[in-house]
Amino acid sequence: MTTPLANKSTLEEIRTRFDQDVERFSNLETGQQATIDAPLVLELVAQTCARHLRPQSTVLDLGCGAGNFTLRVLREVGELHCHLADLSRPMLDRAEQRVRAGGAASVRTYQSDLRALSFPEGSIDCILAGAVLHHLRDDEDWTAAFEHFHTWLTPGGRIYVSDLAYFEVPEAQELMWGRYGRYLESIGGEDYRAKVFAYIDKEDSPRSLPYQLDLLKACGFAQYDVLHRTSVFACYFAVK
Repeated sequence: MTTPLANKSTLEEIRTRFDQDVERFSNLETGQQATIDAPLVLELVAQTCARHLRPQSTVLDLGCGAGNFTLRVLREVGELHCHLADLSRPMLDRAEQRVRAGGAASVRTYQSDLRALSFPEGSIDCILAGAVLHHLRDDEDWTAAFEHFHTWLTPGGRIYVSDLAYFEVPEAQELMWGRYGRYLESIGGEDYRAKVFAYIDKEDSPRSLPYQLDLLKACGFAQYDVLHRTSVFACYFAVK
């Protein structure tokens, strides 16, 4: 990352980009092609959710986009009470439409930065956070968000995170970033690689996997584990 935190994209700039990309994100298989193994991660999260969620459970999807994560969980679990949060109103509208059609028991939407959300203590059975936490900025943002997640969850509730996760060892990060660049070239050529790298540098502030797991422990989560890792992407869950 070369762009300082103070010069990262504003919320309005991020919102505008996603407002214009609803159609692409509405495809379960190809909607997040810049994320390696996105369909596999959707499957792993949904199938793991099915081991602890029951119909009528309450799910919060942070940065829900067009609703793909919630849709996959609905397929595995059945009727759920769904809270969908995203910066983009067009994304939220599409997500609500798809999730209602997918069999949700109820749907509520929140057009909001996740840092501005508030839910009662112990009111959420499951939090889904797919490719959204990288928009948090400094350590204060990250700590406050994880503390909120812990507060909102019911006892035994879980959060599932799928996101960019850098390597703390520079040689490993250089190797994996290079492999990711070649993956992007394989699906869209050099111009596509440059485009994705540019908006990651401008918009995102990811943290390493050890940073995030340590923060879970510090914020009171009882257990956590990694479901999947490939290149600079990781998927993990934590239990309150």
